[in-house]
Amino acid sequence: MTAIEVPITPTQTVVHGACPHDCPDTCAMLVTVEDGRATKVAGDPEHPFTRGGLCVKVNNYQDKTYSPDRVLHPMKRVGPKGSGRFEQITWDEALDTIASTFRARIAEHGAETVMPVSYLGNQGILNGLTVGDAFFNRLGATVSERTYCDSGSCTAYAATIGATAGVDPESFVHSRYIIIWATNTISTNLHLWPLIAEAQKRGAKVVCIDPMRHRTAQRADWHIPIRPGTDAALALAMMNVIIGEGLHDEAYVRDHTEGFDELAERVTQYTPEWASQETGIPVEDIRTLAREYATTDPAVIRIGVAVERHAGGGQTVRSIACLPALVGAWRHVGGGLLQLPLWAHPVNWPAFVHPEYRPEGTRVVNQFLLGQALTGELALDPPITALMVYNSNPMVVSPEQDKIARGLAREDLFTVVSDHFLTDTARYADIVLPATTALEQHDLMFSWGHFYVTINTPAVEPEGESIPNTELFRRLAAAMGFEDDYFRLSDEELLAQAYDWTAPAMEGITLESLRETGWARLNLPSADEYAPHVDGGFPTPSGKTEFRSSALEAAGNFVVPLFRQLSEEFQVGGTVDPLPHYIAPRETGEVYPLNLLSPKSHAYINSSAGDQAMQKRVQGEQTLTIHPADAEARGIEEGRYVEIANDRGRFVALAKVSDEVAPGVVVCPMGSWPKNAKGGSTVNSVNPFVFADLGNAPTFSDTRVEVTLV
Repeated sequence: MTAIEVPITPTQTVVHGACPHDCPDTCAMLVTVEDGRATKVAGDPEHPFTRGGLCVKVNNYQDKTYSPDRVLHPMKRVGPKGSGRFEQITWDEALDTIASTFRARIAEHGAETVMPVSYLGNQGILNGLTVGDAFFNRLGATVSERTYCDSGSCTAYAATIGATAGVDPESFVHSRYIIIWATNTISTNLHLWPLIAEAQKRGAKVVCIDPMRHRTAQRADWHIPIRPGTDAALALAMMNVIIGEGLHDEAYVRDHTEGFDELAERVTQYTPEWASQETGIPVEDIRTLAREYATTDPAVIRIGVAVERHAGGGQTVRSIACLPALVGAWRHVGGGLLQLPLWAHPVNWPAFVHPEYRPEGTRVVNQFLLGQALTGELALDPPITALMVYNSNPMVVSPEQDKIARGLAREDLFTVVSDHFLTDTARYADIVLPATTALEQHDLMFSWGHFYVTINTPAVEPEGESIPNTELFRRLAAAMGFEDDYFRLSDEELLAQAYDWTAPAMEGITLESLRETGWARLNLPSADEYAPHVDGGFPTPSGKTEFRSSALEAAGNFVVPLFRQLSEEFQVGGTVDPLPHYIAPRETGEVYPLNLLSPKSHAYINSSAGDQAMQKRVQGEQTLTIHPADAEARGIEEGRYVEIANDRGRFVALAKVSDEVAPGVVVCPMGSWPKNAKGGSTVNSVNPFVFADLGNAPTFSDTRVEVTLV
C-alpha cells in the first residue's frame, strides 16, 4: 500500500492532489474517491503552508470535474462562428481535420501562418505553461509570447537582485514591519495571510499600499491609498528620506551593493513633496513610512503582480527591489523582499520546450496583440490563418476584446480550442477538444508562492473522451508525422524530467517520496533560519544588489528567458537608464477622467471558474466600484447599471458606490465571461495593448475611462 491510495473504507480512498490554478498558494489537496467517483476535495492539513485550507475558487473542484456543462468529446462547428453550435465527432476525425488543415495552410502560406495561444489555465509542469511548445517549435509556427504577468516584474527584479527566491513566505512570522504592496493577499494569496496575521499578533506593523481598501487593506494596521501607476514615485521618495536622513545601512551598502553614490544623487530630485503631488499621499505619511521601514527590523516587502501593470511598472519594481539592501533588511530572517519563490525551484523547462526544434528567425507575436494579429492590423506576412488555443481563454484575459471577437469570426481562420468548457473563445472554434481536469491527470507542481513541490496523482478515470494536454500533443505530433523521441514520452517519463533531481534544492526528494507524502519542501534552510543574503551573494553579475543595473546597461529592455521560451537570453529594445527612475502613467485624464483598475476576482482565477455556479454566486454580477463623489457627479446610484467606455471599447456593469476606492479611481475585477455579462462585454474591452517599460509587461492599470448611466 502507498499513500497514493489510503483506504478509508472498503470502497473509499484518499488520493494526493494539487491545485492546478495559476495562484501562488499551489495548495496540496486530498481527493476522496468512492466507488471510482471523486466525492470531495479538501486541503491537506499536514502541509505547512496551505494547512488544510482551500479557497472558494477550488473547494468544490469535484463539481468542475462532473459538471454537466463539460466538454467530453471532440466536436466540430455546425453553426455560424460564435453561435456555440457543435456536433460530436471522433478523435480520429478531429485529429485528421487539424493535421490536414495545418498542412494545407502551411503549404499555402508557410509554417508561421499557424499560431498557438496558451498560458497558465493549468500551472502543472507537464500540462501547463510549456506543454505544446515543443510541438509548435517543431512545426515552425509563430512563437506566441506570453507576458501576462510578472514578465516586467521578473525582468526588473532579476536586473536588480538576480534570480533569487528572496524571503521564505513562512519566515514572515519573524517580520516586524510588513509592507504589502499592490496585492490583495486575502483574495489572491490566501495562505500567506495567517503568517502575516501571526506576525501582527506578535507585534508587527502591517502596511498595505494600494489604491483600493480591499479585504487585505482593511485588515492592515495602516492602509496607504496611492494614485494608480505612481508606486515608483513613493519608493524613490522613500529612498530620498532614508539616504538624506542617514537611515541607510552603511556597511551593508558598502559591502553588498553597486552604484550607491549614483543612486543617492539620483533620488535627490525625488523629494517627498514631489512624490506627494504624484501619488496623492501626504508628505508626512511618506516620511513616516520611510523612517519606520528603515528603522524596524526585520522589515519585509511583499509585491504583487499589479505593481508592474502600468507604463513605468518595470522601474517601479526596480525601485522597490533596491529598498531592502539600502536598509540592510536582508541581514535578518524575515527581512527582505518576496516576489516569486519560483526562482528556488529547479524546474527543467528546456526538457519540455525544446527550443532547438524551432527554425532560426521564427517570428514572435505577443498575445497582447492577438486582436490586431487576427484582424490584420499588424500586417503580418504570412497572416495568421490557423489558431490553436489551450490553457487560455483570450476572449476574457486578453486586451482589445472586441478585436479578438472580430478576428475569431473570420471565416478563413481555422481555430482549434482544447478546454473543459465551451468558453467564449471556444464558441468561435471549428474544432473543440475535451481536456481532463486535475482529478484525472498526472502532474507535478512548482509554486510561485512557497518552497514546496507538490505532486498530483489521478484520482479518477477521465470523464468521456477527455485527455490531458500531454496526450493531446502526443496525438497531434503523431498526426503530423513527427518522429522525435520527445513526442513518444509517457507521462511517467515526463514526470522524471520535470525537475533537475540532482540540484541541491532537490536533495532527498524523489518521485517515489512525493507519491508517499504528496509534497516536500525544497532542501533549503528552515523558515526560522532562512536569510539567503545576510552576506550578499546575490545572483547578479557583481554578486551584489545592483542599484546601477549592469544587465539593463548592457542589454536594454529584455524579457527574462522563461517568457521567451528559454531560446534567447535577451530581447534588446533600446537603451534603458541603468538607475531607477520614475515613469508617469501613460494615459491622462484629459479625455477620460477616471482611472480603471481590473484586479483579480475573489472567486475566479483569471477566467477559470467564471462559468461555474457556486463561484458565480459568490462573485456575483460584474460590478464597478466608484467613489461616492464621482458617482454623485454622474447621477449614479448603488445598484444601477453603468457603461464604462473609452476609445477602445465599452462594457456594462452594476454600480457599487463606496469609499473603498479613492476619488478618480474605479475598479472592476476581471474574470467574468462575456456570455454572462450584460451587454456581452467585460473589462478587457477597454484595457490597452500597450507594453510597459520592461519585459513587454501589460499596462492594464494604465487605463482611463468615463462612466455613465445606462
